[in-house]
Amino acid sequence: MEKLTVGKMTITWLRGGVTHMDGGAMFGVVPKPLWSRKYPSNEKNQIELRTDPFLIQLDGQNILVESGIGNGRFTDKQKRNYGISEESFLEDDLQSLGLTVADIDAVLMTHLHFDHASGLAKQKEGEWVSTFENAVIYASAREWAEMREPNIRSRNTYWEQNWRPVEQQVVTFEKEQEIIPGIRMIHTGGHSDGHSIIVIEHEGETFIHLADIMPTHAHQNVLWVLAYDDYPMDSIFAKQKWQAFASEQEAWYLFYHDYKYRAIKWNDEGEIVASIERTPTSYK
Repeated sequence: MEKLTVGKMTITWLRGGVTHMDGGAMFGVVPKPLWSRKYPSNEKNQIELRTDPFLIQLDGQNILVESGIGNGRFTDKQKRNYGISEESFLEDDLQSLGLTVADIDAVLMTHLHFDHASGLAKQKEGEWVSTFENAVIYASAREWAEMREPNIRSRNTYWEQNWRPVEQQVVTFEKEQEIIPGIRMIHTGGHSDGHSIIVIEHEGETFIHLADIMPTHAHQNVLWVLAYDDYPMDSIFAKQKWQAFASEQEAWYLFYHDYKYRAIKWNDEGEIVASIERTPTSYK
């Protein structure tokens, strides 16, 4: 597991599963000869998109960002459609840290699409139950509302079995929510109406998780947004705003989906000046 430690805070990436989605959809109107220079694809034109939550440990709190795709959540047809090659090893990775899912104090959900939220629930004795039974689950009010009443476009990604078991644990916010001092969730819209980002400030360092308005390092260009985005212009405006903030703060970018990088720092010329790369692992 890859870690980033600053002062009293440690960020650890866990294995939440692996999907492969259509490269054209993930880069929208950007031609393949351009995006393929920055991110590889397979013979089906799919790109590897990990679903790896990261655990923030600070001030005695265990805070999980995103939840992975869980286990046993997909039919064989869905596994083919979403290119799922591995399911979650999150509980194994927590165990290696001396933790269990019961030790998670909060789960920060930037949005509630299936590839972020399927790890929130699991089956126990034939019933769907909360995976993180003691956690407060944070999401924007707009996202939570659409999760429960999806529209014709979003109903394929917002699943009742992902929200029904956790509805008593969910805390929502309108514009911004401070989780603990130094960790904020901020509503941006764009990828979904309720999409949020996470900003962490600790001992002079800044970290930013732009989630699916910038799902991989190859989406650094402010105009490279997803065909999956419900409001692409909102994604562009949010990327402009928060990339400027990140540049000013010399911030680390943190990733959930990237096949190669866990975290990156860029300089003002767009060059990588620091990074944490994912170490390939053999799944059990």
